[in-house]
Amino acid sequence: MIELCENQHDNLPNASNDNKMSDEKLKRELKSRHITMIAIGGIIGPGLLVGSGTALAYAGPAGALIAFAATGIIVFFVMQSVGEISTAIPVSGAFTDFAGRFCDPALSFALGWIYWYMWISVLANEYNAISIVIMYWTQVIPQWAWIIVWWFTFLILSLVGVLVYGEIEFWLSLIKIVAILAYFILAILIDTGVVGGTYIGTRYWQNPGPFADGINGIAKVFVIAGTLYAGVEMVGVTAGECQNPRTAVPRAIKQVFWRIVIFYLGMILFIGLLIPYNSSRLLSATSKTAASPLTISLQEAGIHVAAHIINGLIVLSVVSAGISSIYVTSRTICYLGKTGRAPKFLGITNKYGVPWPAILFCNLFASICFINQAPGGAGTAYTYLINLSGVATFIVWAVITLTHIQFRRGLAAQGVSADELPFRAI
Repeated sequence: MIELCENQHDNLPNASNDNKMSDEKLKRELKSRHITMIAIGGIIGPGLLVGSGTALAYAGPAGALIAFAATGIIVFFVMQSVGEISTAIPVSGAFTDFAGRFCDPALSFALGWIYWYMWISVLANEYNAISIVIMYWTQVIPQWAWIIVWWFTFLILSLVGVLVYGEIEFWLSLIKIVAILAYFILAILIDTGVVGGTYIGTRYWQNPGPFADGINGIAKVFVIAGTLYAGVEMVGVTAGECQNPRTAVPRAIKQVFWRIVIFYLGMILFIGLLIPYNSSRLLSATSKTAASPLTISLQEAGIHVAAHIINGLIVLSVVSAGISSIYVTSRTICYLGKTGRAPKFLGITNKYGVPWPAILFCNLFASICFINQAPGGAGTAYTYLINLSGVATFIVWAVITLTHIQFRRGLAAQGVSADELPFRAI
């Protein structure tokens, strides 16, 4: 069965053969270092740098840690499922394809469109985020103009090919990882009084305390944690354009655990030590930079250029998250187009393996971000649209888990041991 899947993974059902351009396939140009870095830092965006502060305010330091750790355990096992199937069957459709193979074509159709919408909403949110962050430095250009500038920037970066995307993600992710690790070191120095001159220790765990709003606060943070973790499953999508998926994907999957422990839980731990959960600055700031717990903690330690430093880091994070969003959502809709689950033209790729109609289509839909610029109740409608992405995340994870169960049942029915797989889930 595994050999059959390997030999036929590019033969997508219902693919059009009457258009020469649609016969072009996505290129396998992503290298192992690209996949690994995408898995570790590709989705670390403004959500973690700002949303972690909201989590602290809702649940307190201990409550936020519990919620993020529990969600992290779920994500870890979801990634094990993604890794096992994606390594055995490295196709560009990833779990959207697997849902059709091992469950039902209708489920594949639904999952593909849900996943597409999830990333469209993320992309729209990134356009609003980067326009707000840029305006921290200058108010001369209106927000809608900055959105247009970055709309074309992301579009151009997405049309140049998957290898360029891999390189951009590699270096941006590396910068983000180094910056966050540097913050962790600074946080230790601030907490011990080496920087700032005041020993903090566990003061804020004692007053105002480790929990805010008890179990209700933890429940609220579960939704936030799910939204911030969203994207770790995209490693399965990159398998379809990876040079050596059976080596690179398992390595990237194994890195997810360390990403969870070091970056997400580490961020919650350190901001919980440096900022009381009842700080008015966590929720009342009007800009993402000012609301970032990193900015708050560094400024209170006397590092007055903190806002500019964190602002620059958020800009890099948004650029990284933005082009990742276009990459994932365009590959998803491209697969749907090739398999007859979306309009046929969306499955077209050029000779460089770039699905340009899908990229343009997705970026056009991300223009829903302009709804937030309209007067009246349009901003509320936009908030509802974005919040749906959090629900979509848990739906996607549930289907991935179901698909993995069906995959294992298929192996058992054919007498194939899971030990024979290139990567076996725990």
